[in-house]
Amino acid sequence: MKISKALTIAGSDSGGGAGIQADLKTFQELRVYGMSAITAVTAQNTLGVHGVYPLPAEALEQQLKAVGVDLKPDAVKTGMLFNTEMILSAAKMLKEYQWSNLVIDPVMIAKGGSPLLKEEAMEALKTELIPLAKIITPNIPEAEALTGEKITNISDREKACLALHEMGADHIIIKGGHSEEQEEAIDVLYDGKEFSHFSSKRIATKHTHGTGCTFSAAICAELAKGKSVMEAVQTAKQYIQAAIEFTLEIGEGHGPTNHWAYQHLRSEGVIGG
Repeated sequence: MKISKALTIAGSDSGGGAGIQADLKTFQELRVYGMSAITAVTAQNTLGVHGVYPLPAEALEQQLKAVGVDLKPDAVKTGMLFNTEMILSAAKMLKEYQWSNLVIDPVMIAKGGSPLLKEEAMEALKTELIPLAKIITPNIPEAEALTGEKITNISDREKACLALHEMGADHIIIKGGHSEEQEEAIDVLYDGKEFSHFSSKRIATKHTHGTGCTFSAAICAELAKGKSVMEAVQTAKQYIQAAIEFTLEIGEGHGPTNHWAYQHLRSEGVIGG
């Protein structure tokens, strides 16, 4: 039996709700063997980021080499890369090992507002990494930062998808969680030819720490299993919706999502598949 393998290149979250920790939990829940390459260590909890300690770019390259020569991931995702050196190192190794199922979560700002990507690294992200992407998964503020355009409605999201496609990404999904839609959040997916819209009920909760990491990790896990982008996004939408709706309600601030809710709902027959 083939074991599907997924690799996350991201920062460590000591609070366990986002970053490497969220990615590995998601891979495990979706029955994919997870591997990691850490870009930075953060001192973090539900109240915010209290310190960011980036690793040397050489450390990232050595981690990726160790995985690349032996374990050969079927899909890769990037999260917090923090600086230009990390982006260049990640892009270099992705090309060297020809890892094609790349999911980019362009992590820029933590839930509490702390910057997780240096401003000068934006150009490297756009020119070196995005052209390698199978899919990029920005939220609205991230899409605005990448395109330089204000996004206020669905039409703006579609225009931003086109701009990101021009940068080289095969597929783009702009998440609607930061939109002003009251009853539902609408994600816009572009596959290079057509747009698809994914609506989900908006949940009234402050416990949404790590949603972007978790969503992109779920897409990565499904791509690792050989699913199409559309299939991967559909599963990821179900996964993150369950994780938000059945919240753990832990921590004094923005608490983490519930990474085991999806499988629990499947075992109860609430979610098919």
